[in-house]
Amino acid sequence: MRITISSLCLLAGIATAQPAQLAPKPSWIRDLKVFSPISVSPHGELTFIGSDTKIHRTDAQGNEQWSFTLGDMGRAQPVVTPSGGVIGVSYDDTVYSLDAAGQLLWKQKLDGDIYATPALRADGSVIVTTAGGTAWALDSGGKTLWSFKAGAAIFSSPAIGPDGTIYFGTQGNLLQALTPDGQPKWSFAAKSMVFSSPALDQDGNIYFGSSDKHIYSLDPAGQLRWDKPTGMFVNASPIVTDDSLVVVGSYDGRVYAIKTSGQDAWTYNAGAGIAAPAAELSDGTIIVGDLNGTLHALSRNGLALWTLPTGKKIDIGVAVSDAGILYYSLSDGTLHANLKGRPLALGPWTTFRGVGTGWGRSLQAGDLATLKAARQAAAQAVSAQVTPPQLPVTQTPASPPSPVAQAPAPRPANPPMTPEQAAKAAASGALVQNNLIYVPLTASAGALGWKVTQVYPLSATLQSGTTVAAVPLALLSGQPFVSLGALSALPGTTTRLLPGGAGVQLTRTQQNTTLPIKVAQLIPFTAPPEFATPLNP
Repeated sequence: MRITISSLCLLAGIATAQPAQLAPKPSWIRDLKVFSPISVSPHGELTFIGSDTKIHRTDAQGNEQWSFTLGDMGRAQPVVTPSGGVIGVSYDDTVYSLDAAGQLLWKQKLDGDIYATPALRADGSVIVTTAGGTAWALDSGGKTLWSFKAGAAIFSSPAIGPDGTIYFGTQGNLLQALTPDGQPKWSFAAKSMVFSSPALDQDGNIYFGSSDKHIYSLDPAGQLRWDKPTGMFVNASPIVTDDSLVVVGSYDGRVYAIKTSGQDAWTYNAGAGIAAPAAELSDGTIIVGDLNGTLHALSRNGLALWTLPTGKKIDIGVAVSDAGILYYSLSDGTLHANLKGRPLALGPWTTFRGVGTGWGRSLQAGDLATLKAARQAAAQAVSAQVTPPQLPVTQTPASPPSPVAQAPAPRPANPPMTPEQAAKAAASGALVQNNLIYVPLTASAGALGWKVTQVYPLSATLQSGTTVAAVPLALLSGQPFVSLGALSALPGTTTRLLPGGAGVQLTRTQQNTTLPIKVAQLIPFTAPPEFATPLNP
C-alpha cells in the first residue's frame, strides 16, 4: 500500500496547503489608505479608519461618502450603530460618536491610547478599554457610567456575553470579567499577556489566545474548560463557526480548529505567522490572511480551497457584506474586493467582533433572525439585477371577441396623505415585537415630515429638507417597521405619552404630531406584588 506525504498529514490532522481551486482575482482594487479593520453596514457601506487619521465611509464600490478627521491615528475597527452612526476611537485617548452623515455627536477623552475596538451594548452604551489600563462604560450621549482599573494596559477588545458580562484581556496576563455595572466578577490568570480579543459561543463560553502559546476556553463562571498549546504566541482573535469549531491562527504559521467541547478538529499549515482573525462564510469556507501576504480559503475540514499571494502583509481580518462581497486590505492601504461571493455564516461569532458592524456582543435569537432576513433580502436584491431572457411570444389565431361589460374609468391616483392622515395610518398598523411598539415606516416618517429615500434590509435613510438621517428597521410580516424609540431619536424629535391613553405625541420643529396608539392595549401593564423582593445588586 502506498502512503503519500499528503496522506500522512491528513492522518495527523494537519491540513495541507495545496490549493484545489484557482484563487479568485480581485474584481477591483482601490488605494483607500485603509488602516483599520472594515465595518460593513447592512446595506453594504464600508466604514474604516485610514492612515490619514480620518474615519471614512464609502459605498460598496469604495466611493467615498464622507470622512471625519480624528486627533490621531487609530487601528480599532469603527463600530456601526443600528441607526447607521459610528463609534470610533484613536490614539489621542478619545472616543468619537458620529451620526450617519459623519457629523460629530460627541467625543470623550479617556486616560490613555485606545487600541481596542469598543463593544456596543443593546441600550446604546459602549464599553471602551484603554492602554491606560481602564475599562469605561459611556452612555449613548458620551457620559461616563462607570470605570474600572484593570491594573495593566488593555489592547484586547471587550466582548459582552448573553447576560451582559464584559470580558477582555490585559497585559497583566489576565482575562478579566466584569458585571454589567462595572464590578469585578472574576479573573483568570494566563501565563503571559493577553492581546487576543475574546470570542463567545452560544452558551456564553469564552475563547481567547495568549502570548504563553496557548488557546484557552473558560466557562461563564471563569473556570478553565480546556487549553491547547501552540508553537508560538497567539495574538489573533478566535472565531466560533456555525458548526461549533473555535478557529484561530498563531505566529507559528498554523490555523488551529478545536471543537468547542475541546477535541482537536484539524490544523492547517499556512506557512507564515498569523495575526489576523479568520472569517467564516455561509458555505463553511474560512478565510484568513497571513503576515507574508497570502490569503487562504479553507474548507470546513481545514483543506486549502485556494491561496492568493499578494506580496503585502495581511494583519487585519477580511470584511464580508450581506451581498457576499469579500473585502481584504493590505499593509499598503489598498482595498481589494471580490464580488459574487457568499455572506458571513450565521454562527455565534463567525467574524471578528461577532458581526460585520463590530458590535462585540453575543447575538440573541432576534438578532440572528434579523441578520438572516437581511442576508436573504440582499441576495434577492442581487438576483433581481439580472434581467431574465425574453421568451418568444407564440401568436394564436384571433377569435371573435365576446361581449364584455364596459370597464369603469380608472380612478385618479390617491393624493399624498396629510401628516394627520399619515399619523392615523401609522397608528392603525402598530405592532408589538419584544415588548417594543413598531409602526409602519413610510406612514410614521410622513407624519413627522420625513421622506423615505432609501430602504435597506436593516435600516432606512430619511430626508427632510437638507437634513438626512438613518433609522434602524425591523421586517414584520415582510414590511419595514420602525420602533417608537427610533422615531424619537431622529434629529430634533421628542416623544411623550399622552394622558388618559390618548396616544403618543411626537414633537419636531415645534410641530406636534399625535399617533393615536392604544399603548395600554398593545403592551398591558401588570402591577408588581405589593411586597416584591428587591433584586440583588
